[in-house]
Amino acid sequence: MPSASLQLRSLVVFRSLLNDPVLSRLGRLLDADCADTRACVDAWCDFAAALFAKSDDLSAYLLDLLLEDENIYMRQSCGASPVSPFLAACLENELAFLQELSRFDGSAIRSALDYDGFLPQWKTSELDFAAAYRERIATIHQRGYGIFAQYRMFTVQDGRIVPVKHPDLQRLSQLPGYERERAKVIANTEALLSGQPANNVLLYGDAGTGKSSTVKAVVNEFHERGLRLIEVKKNQLYQIPDIIEALGNNPLKFILFIDDLSFTSNDGDFAALKAILEGSVNGQRGNLVVYATSNRRHLIKENWEDRSGSDLHENDTRQELMSLSARFGLTVTFSRPDKDLYLDIVHRLAEQYGIDIPAAQLDVRAEAHAIRNGGRSPRVAKQFIELTKSGI
Repeated sequence: MPSASLQLRSLVVFRSLLNDPVLSRLGRLLDADCADTRACVDAWCDFAAALFAKSDDLSAYLLDLLLEDENIYMRQSCGASPVSPFLAACLENELAFLQELSRFDGSAIRSALDYDGFLPQWKTSELDFAAAYRERIATIHQRGYGIFAQYRMFTVQDGRIVPVKHPDLQRLSQLPGYERERAKVIANTEALLSGQPANNVLLYGDAGTGKSSTVKAVVNEFHERGLRLIEVKKNQLYQIPDIIEALGNNPLKFILFIDDLSFTSNDGDFAALKAILEGSVNGQRGNLVVYATSNRRHLIKENWEDRSGSDLHENDTRQELMSLSARFGLTVTFSRPDKDLYLDIVHRLAEQYGIDIPAAQLDVRAEAHAIRNGGRSPRVAKQFIELTKSGI
């Protein structure tokens, strides 16, 4: 099938598909000379092995592949300018070819081979690639493209955005207590998703009160509406401007998440975060906000030596450091729970986990566990319930 082989190599919009292990092996099979039985059988089985590792349906596999592909057409369709008619024509031609290719069952090659041994077969389906792609473009603001269509949470490694393949899938309904505090974060996130002005958020409070869990649960709650999370470590703050630039034309909405944020008074990362929160010369994109958690209200770790240093304008310097938290448009405080709230969280978690213990007995055991483990908190309550569920 030399024409199919050449058409596969002539892809422009979907050119990155040529790097896919299944498609690259299919190209090798299409190139194989049927007169060379050994090479052809080897190419056939090499392709089948790669396909079976993913699916037994070539049509479905190929359609999924092109729907998640990040390409020049998808990027242009998210921009303010209309897509070039030449690019649109290229897309239409390639979708028609890939639909035809998806029906490839190898029968022509099989009949030309001088080989009567077993060759594996695979399934093909009658799928409308053009209609599926139109629907995909229509929902791009909810599903995104590329890795952002496949995953919901990401980290940064060596300057690259890398997906978290097994994220924490905790939902808001699984986080009892602090509903009033979470409502502020939810409302701000909904403003971001609806295209309204949204604030950068500082979630401040005692350890174990559910600040980080709240951010992740919000992403899990709204990821089907186009929300994604990118976690940035404190020593990666200088990379945020590049991340913002890379996401500038992305149709999705993003939370840049900085967990357990704090600085020393001479910390070089302080200036980087300050610039991000205040907005750089490029301005802050409307599809992104910063959510940070901290156990420190003012984010700066101060020593007594800082107050008796040699800085001639020491008070001005300290005020600048202390005012960093004010640059977040919204600060939500998660305080350590009192006894009533702690026990309410324990009882609601016990119901979620299906634990049937008399309330008075549960209270006594939960309080004792809190005393042994550093005091009351939602984290301590969850640890107690999990231990109780395990029979420990």
